Amino acid sequence: MKTVECQNQIHVDGAVGEEPQMPDKDTMAMTGTEDTPGGRASPDSQDLPPSVFHSIKFFVLCHSLLQLTQLMISGYLKSSISTVEKRFGLSSQTSGLLAAFNEVGNTALIVFVSYFGIRVHRPRLIGCGAILVALAGLLMTLPHFISEPYRYDGTSSGNMSQDFEASLCLPTTLVPAPASSSSNCSSHMEAKHLAVVGIMFMAQTLLGVGGVPIQPFGISYIDDFAHSNNSPLYLGILFAVTLMGPGLAFGLGGIMLRLYVDIDRMPEGGISLTSKDPRWVGAWWLGFLISAGAVALAAIPYFFFPREMPKEKQELHFRRRVLTVVSKDEDAPLGEPAKKQGLAQIAPDLTMIQFIKVFPRVLLRTLHHPIFLLVVLSQVCMSCAVAGMATFLSKFLERQFSITASYANMLIGCLSIPGAIMGIVLGGILVKCLHLSPVRCSVLCLLGALFCLLFNLPLFFMGCPTHQIAGITHQPGQPGLELFPSCMEPCSCPSDDFNPVCDSSTRVEYLTPCHAGCTNQAAPDKSHVSYTNCSCVTGSGSVRAGSCDSACSHLVLPFMVLISLGGVMASVIHTPSFMLILRGVKKEDKALAVGIQFMLLRVLAWMPSPVIHGSAIDTTCVHWAQSCGRRAVCRYYDNDLLRKRFIGLQFFFKVGSLACFALILAILRQQDKEEGTKVTCPGLQQQLLVSQPEKKPEESRV
Repeated sequence: MKTVECQNQIHVDGAVGEEPQMPDKDTMAMTGTEDTPGGRASPDSQDLPPSVFHSIKFFVLCHSLLQLTQLMISGYLKSSISTVEKRFGLSSQTSGLLAAFNEVGNTALIVFVSYFGIRVHRPRLIGCGAILVALAGLLMTLPHFISEPYRYDGTSSGNMSQDFEASLCLPTTLVPAPASSSSNCSSHMEAKHLAVVGIMFMAQTLLGVGGVPIQPFGISYIDDFAHSNNSPLYLGILFAVTLMGPGLAFGLGGIMLRLYVDIDRMPEGGISLTSKDPRWVGAWWLGFLISAGAVALAAIPYFFFPREMPKEKQELHFRRRVLTVVSKDEDAPLGEPAKKQGLAQIAPDLTMIQFIKVFPRVLLRTLHHPIFLLVVLSQVCMSCAVAGMATFLSKFLERQFSITASYANMLIGCLSIPGAIMGIVLGGILVKCLHLSPVRCSVLCLLGALFCLLFNLPLFFMGCPTHQIAGITHQPGQPGLELFPSCMEPCSCPSDDFNPVCDSSTRVEYLTPCHAGCTNQAAPDKSHVSYTNCSCVTGSGSVRAGSCDSACSHLVLPFMVLISLGGVMASVIHTPSFMLILRGVKKEDKALAVGIQFMLLRVLAWMPSPVIHGSAIDTTCVHWAQSCGRRAVCRYYDNDLLRKRFIGLQFFFKVGSLACFALILAILRQQDKEEGTKVTCPGLQQQLLVSQPEKKPEESRV
């Protein structure tokens, strides 16, 4: 090996020594050839006019902004999930499936990125993907424009006084009973509802498809044309800026949901709702419009970047090519040419059919590594918890602590997302500064999962009791929690109407003023509406509009602090677990192992988890709204059961992650013991190697 190194060094020195001489045409051609995939010649920088689009630094800036806006538009639906449910009458299971469809299109095509990676014009394909993402964002806003204006009470959207009268308890001889929603249904309305939901599912699918080329092609482009010493710095900047995308999504949601949904077509005389009213629906569509515009602007520069740009700092290409050949020859056995190994390296030589045939075999070979399999399973468990929390945490806070959707999004954007970013950075610093071995990486992962689980425990006991709603919830020993036939007998209250009022003296909530037997309305202004002469209310006989205030809304901040601390601990795991994967597979399979890891995370975590959490939330509903004879959005939940099942799911997935890391630590320690035993018997090991020279030593799994 030393002889080979000396010979190669002579070739290198010779090449360097010949630099001042006039090179021939072949040498000039080799010097002008970029060390890029495919070996295609790149224009010499001296022949090109100075252009900002030939700077890798400018590409890093553009790609950071693009990934930031892409994650912003992808995460915006999670910030407005409860608003979309109320606007279009969706259950949590359906909304969870809608959020998961973002991953369907992405997962279906991400496998072929390694095949097409060097066969296409990467910047232009990134730009086309970004344009598709922007179009998907615009498509998400289409349901707002093709739907009728939002009607929050009664049957009319233009006459507010008529809506108020419809909610009062009036004799049927004076005012005819308002027709139920089922009687107003038609096949056209039902088809329109299905079309609206189908458009949103299609938009989410296109959102995932458009995002397929953005991150993989951008990272490979930076790594190919940045200086080898600058590439890690550029990628670190890229990831740091990208991580702010979800935070901006929740912040944007917090601002947009303060605006009324029909801000572009307000009824005459305005509306009588405030953002604290449970019937309030914010301008969810406006955030998609803004995000789509931002993505479209960020996509424009990609159509001007070259397919290949000069290597940063204009290194000597001839010398770099020789050094590359030297490094390859050193890794190959003596007398054998260097061979390409791994699916990522041989993909350019395969046809599409051959690539599809080879991929399953390499996938199974990678999954045979126990460390890789356990690390991926632990990440799947943790990602299931993160995906469910990211999708439904805003809705959970609204229901559990009776806060507005805007305030819930602001809390998540200001506490949870920065905590996750800090955790990822902290994990990387610990791995870098402490030079953690695989065993110590597994210990760090185990501690992170353990503390994340401990921060999860108090959440079971931090919440508000179930609202007392007349006719829906009943607690023994508390009168006034059922509909009294005597007080409602003269009224004709529609069963599907929803205009909640609260009896402040007993903290009992009624579905409508009609259900409380109220016949008069007092509205000094639109934000303070009350109803009087209520036959079902004792004492003053008056109720105020809106739901009853929560008695424990002050617990929302401690709750969010614990959620954020748990997020920090879960994020610390990210870097050391990633290192376990890189050190747990063969060198030639590292690139594919990372791709398989992300594919399994999408298929096993990010796709099913929102549906699982949404289904669990639906099981805690105690009163469903009806639309055309079908179950629509849930009006009231059993808060205690909601908290136990939502936090219980989080606890279950985090226990699974902890168990996987415990098994990883046990396996790595056992392997260390086996390695130690081999070291104590060097003579025997040398004798075995001499007697069986053709037998290769067993490959370490880490």
